[in-house]
Amino acid sequence: MKKRILITVTAAALVFGFCSHSWMSTIAKENGASGGDVYYTSIEIREGDSLWSVANTYASGLGLSTDEYIANLKEMNRLEDDTIHAGHYLTVMYRADES
Repeated sequence: MKKRILITVTAAALVFGFCSHSWMSTIAKENGASGGDVYYTSIEIREGDSLWSVANTYASGLGLSTDEYIANLKEMNRLEDDTIHAGHYLTVMYRADES
């Protein structure tokens, strides 16, 4: 019984991981993020950070306005409002500088 539960949980985690990656890639493509790879990372919110300061840091090169990027942040991170707290984490998308 325990083995069956472990297999079920592992399978669910793999499916969730695959779906999350696919979903985030779809969001990036739908919002004009073409012409290069879009990356995702998790950042720790620091005292004084806001969704706008995060957007100003990471939205460069994605072809999104600040408001569009914030809307994506809220959707990706399941935020119901604009409030974020120091010590919490956000998933952000960005495009690496091409050198």
